[in-house]
Amino acid sequence: MNKLSLRTFTLLQTATSVGLSALARAVTGVRPIWSGCQPSDRQRIYFANHTSHGDFILLSACLSERERATTHAVAAAEYWRKSRLRRFIAEDMLSSVLISRQWTRPDENPISVMLSVLDRGHSLIIFPEGTRNMSDELLPFRSGLYNLSMARPEVELIPCWIENMSRVLPKGQFLPVPLLCRVVFGAPVAVAPGEERRAFLERARAELLALNPRPDRDE
Repeated sequence: MNKLSLRTFTLLQTATSVGLSALARAVTGVRPIWSGCQPSDRQRIYFANHTSHGDFILLSACLSERERATTHAVAAAEYWRKSRLRRFIAEDMLSSVLISRQWTRPDENPISVMLSVLDRGHSLIIFPEGTRNMSDELLPFRSGLYNLSMARPEVELIPCWIENMSRVLPKGQFLPVPLLCRVVFGAPVAVAPGEERRAFLERARAELLALNPRPDRDE
């Protein structure tokens, strides 16, 4: 890719980021709740519940413009690479990091791909359940969060509860429904010395679930 093309795509990603953030605020009135941490330029991995393709847009809209420019959502390559249009939207417009669940080559290893992004000084948004979940009860977390933290312990892990997005953009729908949303940012989570993988994942899951502001109501 030549310099002109690279500059064009950078401008496209910037315009897309600004436009989607403005749309998210207009449709949902999204309000960040910084209950356990504060906005920061520090490198982070935001991990959140996952109910909609619009989850990462809502979370990104709560970040500063500077942070959004270096924060990438991790998404399934099997879905976003099904067509040229989807791939263009995910990679060129949204600057997403696409990982394969059925990888066969070492360079396709999801952890290696995500670490390469972190090694550039960028941040990530991940959904450790691994799939969309329409209930308030989180699915068991997959191992990626633990593996990333063990490999890059200096990167903060921030739990984020995304409220109401499944009702704003229901599964199978493409037009958002105006509805107030919030994103609750919790305190950083880290692997304790000697803590085993399963124990950490259960603790991280509990920390995220505890941020649900309405645990007894269906979203």
